[in-house]
Amino acid sequence: MIVIAQGASSQTPLPRVAAILGSTASGKTAFAVRLAMAGLPIEAVCCDASQLVAGLDAATAKPLPHEHSALRHHLINAVGVADALSAGRYAAMALVAIEEIRARGRWPVLVGGTGLYHSALVRGLSPIPPSPDGLRAELEAEVVARGLPSLWDELATVDPIYAATTPVNNRQRVLRALEVFRATGQRFSAWHATAPAQPLVRSFDVVLSPCPLELRDALDRRAAAMVTPLLAEVRTLQAAGVHRSAPGLAALGYREAWDLLLAGDDRDAEALLRFATNLAAAHRRYAKRQRTWFRRDKTVLQLDPADIAAIALAEVALRRHFDSLD
Repeated sequence: MIVIAQGASSQTPLPRVAAILGSTASGKTAFAVRLAMAGLPIEAVCCDASQLVAGLDAATAKPLPHEHSALRHHLINAVGVADALSAGRYAAMALVAIEEIRARGRWPVLVGGTGLYHSALVRGLSPIPPSPDGLRAELEAEVVARGLPSLWDELATVDPIYAATTPVNNRQRVLRALEVFRATGQRFSAWHATAPAQPLVRSFDVVLSPCPLELRDALDRRAAAMVTPLLAEVRTLQAAGVHRSAPGLAALGYREAWDLLLAGDDRDAEALLRFATNLAAAHRRYAKRQRTWFRRDKTVLQLDPADIAAIALAEVALRRHFDSLD
């Protein structure tokens, strides 16, 4: 299926970018590589929160060596596992990479599935002051001590408007809203209402939408293949002194693997099977949330990557976008 919808153009000249978006396991990196091999002068800017983190390789589907050779990737491994990375900080890093690519006469293409980071660039962010050092770490420690539902209850008390749109299990949204409230004394929802965001780039977005059954199979295969290397990688992180509350460990499966190892259940067949089953289910739930998010796009080319015409359609759309003078 192909759906094209055009949004209103901005009156302010903005850097042109494209984006290849979609759920986990939808084939975004492979699709970008195919576009590069088709002759488009593109370079990829990572738009995946987990792939930005150095030291997380087993369960983050980072580009493989041959994909790096075929297509230059920016921001992979750009931050440490202990670094707090907000959407605002990501946008600042991405803009630097975008300008470097444009300065060489090439086309920047965001590749990933973190909708919040994509939104920070294409819709902008409210100018919220930076939080004091250590505040996010304090909140992460509170999650361990109190549990995420307790923190959501606190959010519902101080900012009921934002809490009403935030699922109890959405760690990033809950912690970010509480971080802003504690740092500024003002509700997160109030910041957005009083200081409207402004777009930072002008993007044409390609959203990959594989056949649901094929995507489910891909998700299950990916999760099953991750189990052994994920546990090994988490053992290494534990031995290196990384704390369970490190922001980078919010990546899917890492804290669950941490808890399995901490309980000594990594040699228990039933516990391992339960872990693998839960990991696959978590991937499916995450993919569903991503698909819902990307349906909001106003400038979109929606493609099944298995469609024989998908690359040609994307190539035409991107050439039109980057070559346009309006």
